[in-house]
Amino acid sequence: MAMTVRKIVHIDMDAFYASVEQRDNPELRGKAVIVAWRGNRSVVCAASYEARQFGVRSAMPAVRAERLCPNGVFLPPDFPRYRAVSHQVHEILERHTDLIEPLSLDEAYLDVTENKTGLPTATQVAVTIRHQIRTELNLTASAGVAPNKFLAKIASDWRKPNGLFVIQPEEVDSFLWPLPVGRLPGVGKVMEKRLKGFEVRTVGDLRTIELAILEGRFGRYGVRLYDLARGIDESEVVPDRPTQSISAEDTFERDLLLSEMEPVIRRLAEHTWAASRKESRIARTVVLKLKTSDFKILTRSRTPSSPPSSCEELTNIALSLRDRVGLNPKQRFRLVGVGLSNFRDPEDASDQPALFS
Repeated sequence: MAMTVRKIVHIDMDAFYASVEQRDNPELRGKAVIVAWRGNRSVVCAASYEARQFGVRSAMPAVRAERLCPNGVFLPPDFPRYRAVSHQVHEILERHTDLIEPLSLDEAYLDVTENKTGLPTATQVAVTIRHQIRTELNLTASAGVAPNKFLAKIASDWRKPNGLFVIQPEEVDSFLWPLPVGRLPGVGKVMEKRLKGFEVRTVGDLRTIELAILEGRFGRYGVRLYDLARGIDESEVVPDRPTQSISAEDTFERDLLLSEMEPVIRRLAEHTWAASRKESRIARTVVLKLKTSDFKILTRSRTPSSPPSSCEELTNIALSLRDRVGLNPKQRFRLVGVGLSNFRDPEDASDQPALFS
């Protein structure tokens, strides 16, 4: 019996926070808007497309964004307002399907294999959603349509901003083959460098590597790479999946001592804090993850009496967790990560009202 081909749509709001600011303040339209707290340790939460022309990107240090775009308009993020607009977007999505998996305030997967409105194709569902967002909210969204989640996410980025790209099932191979391998989920700069050691630069190159070799070299992720290179992704759209954890990590070019890690931990804490602001739920536990030079992973965590209420508080807890590692001070590490976990609904964390003020 043949499996039903899924119809997946990935909706991604264009420069969401910056676009909301430009929509609500006409004086900002056409200007380079950078949503970020000021400060040496802050990162960019969002940049308008006018700012991106100067090379400004999300998660970039704010001081670097200021150097690249000295005339940019810097605005502190207003997360309660962004959450309210995100809720309006979600209401539009719910007209079409109940199978919605939000990834953050500004993007979501939809399974429209069957849809509520009786539209004959997933493409028409995506067209309709984008039209409704534009006319009702005066914002733009890009959409990708594909037979699975990972392809739909790649497709939504293909014609940004305000674009639509469709990958039909019969087009999967021809679409994937020439892509740089870095476009696959989980292939960051370090993994890309390792794959280049195999002369793997494109997905087509990756297709030539046998499963046993990939699994032997990269373990379970090698199996995932083998599937992704063939356009296989069986993961379902899971509605209302609560966030379990958020983290940012970095693999070093050369192994570091614990005593050398403070600047990296500070930067990763800033990334994690910015990502956590997209969540409606509150994290109670701070996690420090380390990987030794011989690939052993260890974690240290702390759950303070009240959740971290600022990036500085998160950073200080993460730095204090270094003191609990308990290894030889000459031990070197190849990776460090800073995470937040143990997410709770705001009403369950009422001892921390300032978090969303």
